[in-house]
Amino acid sequence: MNSFSLLRGMALAAVLSGQVLASPSQSPSPSPAAADNSPLTFNGLSAAQLSAPVLPKAKGAHVLRAQVLLDRAHYASGEIDAAFGSNLRQAIIGFQKLKQLPLSGVVDAATWALLAADQAPILASYVLSAQDVAGPYVPVPAGMAAKSKLSALGYGSLLEALGERFHCSPALLRRLNPGKTLSRVGEEILVPNVAAAAPLPKAAKILVDSVEGTLTLLDASGTPFAQFPASTGSAHDPLPSGQWQVRAVAMRPVYQYNPKLFWDAKPGDLAAKIEAGPNNPVGVVWIELSKRHYGIHGTPEPANIGKTQSHGCIRLTNWDALAVAKSISAGVVVLLQE
Repeated sequence: MNSFSLLRGMALAAVLSGQVLASPSQSPSPSPAAADNSPLTFNGLSAAQLSAPVLPKAKGAHVLRAQVLLDRAHYASGEIDAAFGSNLRQAIIGFQKLKQLPLSGVVDAATWALLAADQAPILASYVLSAQDVAGPYVPVPAGMAAKSKLSALGYGSLLEALGERFHCSPALLRRLNPGKTLSRVGEEILVPNVAAAAPLPKAAKILVDSVEGTLTLLDASGTPFAQFPASTGSAHDPLPSGQWQVRAVAMRPVYQYNPKLFWDAKPGDLAAKIEAGPNNPVGVVWIELSKRHYGIHGTPEPANIGKTQSHGCIRLTNWDALAVAKSISAGVVVLLQE
């Protein structure tokens, strides 16, 4: 990777030869809701049940089907979990805008009809390999000082790694595979079939909307063709409205924590170097913007995207950040709006 520099003030500090000099880009996480651990299956469900309206508070196989189809249409709802939430609602609205449907924010009959044009299976079989099971997996501590002692910020568990690969929550994998040993070489499991998506074309523009909590890719004519949920700032570090450009992309960035740059740093916090990996505070990719101090990046906590605030930068799930990085190049216009 070529060396380049990114200075940071209140949001993220700098990238120099692939090193991000920064502090955490996420506000404290909310208390997680109780996970639904009940088995989840498509077996025995009729076509009508799988095409039931996906409404607020809905859960189950038909919601999972909608999330997978939207993900493959590049209108992602973040971490697939078979439950209706705010990110799914925005994904539905984005898809309805694309298809010029009424913006109901629910998967109604007209929306199902267009989503169902994708007839690839919703689930796929995956066999756990020796490499999958071996890892290595190391629990990731919470504090920056403790993180700095690790030689890499890899996955904490096989379920976390599989969740990122298949764009879903670890809890969903358990629900799809009751009775399976999710740590045994050769175990065949069911996973969301997100690999059936077509590659993204190249984007000419990126639109980030802090009110909707979305990042949208547009072609040269300004037509949107992909949308991802995003965390986009806070009252302390608001998203800077305006037109900017992508300057560079750093894969697997190393992160330099500087507590002096953050209003919510704890007394006694010291500077720390955090090695690269999916559990790095900025995830697996950093996209530098021409707006000084700002970038688009991944996250170690995909379940919190669109649900917690950031320290000014634009956070996506690791898999969505990678998709965006592959779709863009230096010079792409970035429109930030509130």
